[in-house]
Amino acid sequence: MAEQNNWLAGGATTARTGTAVSVDEGLRTYMLGVYNYMAAGIALTGLVAYFVFTLTVTSDAGLAAKTSTGAALAMRRGLYLTELGRILYTTPLMWVVALAPLAFSFFLAFRVYKMSVAGAQAAFWLFATVMGASLSVLLLKYTGTSIARVFFVTAAAFGALSLWGYTTKRDLTGMGTFLIMGVFGLILASLVNIYFQSSAMQFAISAIGVLVFAGLTAYDTQQIKDNYYEIAHDSALMAKGAIMGALNLYLDFINMFTSMLGLFGDRE
Repeated sequence: MAEQNNWLAGGATTARTGTAVSVDEGLRTYMLGVYNYMAAGIALTGLVAYFVFTLTVTSDAGLAAKTSTGAALAMRRGLYLTELGRILYTTPLMWVVALAPLAFSFFLAFRVYKMSVAGAQAAFWLFATVMGASLSVLLLKYTGTSIARVFFVTAAAFGALSLWGYTTKRDLTGMGTFLIMGVFGLILASLVNIYFQSSAMQFAISAIGVLVFAGLTAYDTQQIKDNYYEIAHDSALMAKGAIMGALNLYLDFINMFTSMLGLFGDRE
């Protein structure tokens, strides 16, 4: 009888172990999907930013956009704005381009689970494209070398923070509300600084932004992991959850990158 109980206990242990392995494999696959979406979104954003940049500048002053006085609009030594560049960067349309990603991110946050999987995927790629157009202005402000340097530093920091968020046993839920309030504070401060154009205020916004989005990287990673266990029973929810998780991590990365660029980037 004792041997039978031992056998049953052993069988139960094996079953539990098998379930744990199954869950771990499912979670690993899910997280890989999230990171793949995120990485593809960042790559698309970079390509669009560079493509828009090539369309908005020219080294030929004769082909450059002219002001009312007939002078070509020079952005920096050897580069001039094309007509498209003049429209995107010197007219009220620049505010539409700059603020469109913010509006798009709020739309996705509230609508993604109500869309079809295909619709959510299309919205994510469209968002990454719009973000690329918005970030193209960075190629006018900063040197290519400093952009590349800050990008790789951001990627290394993001990877370490996301890994910590995935593996830590500490519950990061408590810091989530504080960090999200910090994001809204940064948005408000950035809008105010559009009027004041204070370099000191911009420095403070960038410094705080690095800290806030570093914390959100770890927090969002843990939330994505925890969310998996709630939606693992539904393949459609998992697909949408992966897109939403990728969007959150994408925004953490992009905002940490732009904040670090504001601190350490070399301006043209």
